[in-house]
Amino acid sequence: MAEPLSETQLQHWRTFIEASWALHTTLEDELRAATGLSMNDYHVLIALAEAPDRRIRMGELANRLVFSPSRITYQISSMVKRGLVEKVSCPGDRRGFEAVLTERGFAALRDAAPAHLKTVRQNFIDQLDDDELAVVGRAFAKIRQRPS
Repeated sequence: MAEPLSETQLQHWRTFIEASWALHTTLEDELRAATGLSMNDYHVLIALAEAPDRRIRMGELANRLVFSPSRITYQISSMVKRGLVEKVSCPGDRRGFEAVLTERGFAALRDAAPAHLKTVRQNFIDQLDDDELAVVGRAFAKIRQRPS
């Protein structure tokens, strides 16, 4: 049986969960209202825009976004229907597929970025001083790097 959390640990955990859910809900609602994109759409578009030739193997994209294989397949299929990405066979590996950012997808990202960044700034960045932001960055980098 796992060791119980101390009262302080429990309070920090609950504060984290409640604040992160509230922040994610705000980011999702604001992004969707301003652009019609979901947070998942936006993160896929960012990953593809930053990738060489604006393309990533589906498995690599799933790992980067912490999606299951079925979740990334569903997400990309939804985005293909809207013309934001294409799904193409991998060169040299006909069994694999890549997601490729379309011009329409790149335009959607470019148009969405200012409103999304404004929401991120107002609801996260501007709420913390530089030292607090550095601690948050280090803490979540450490958690993100932990093997599953």
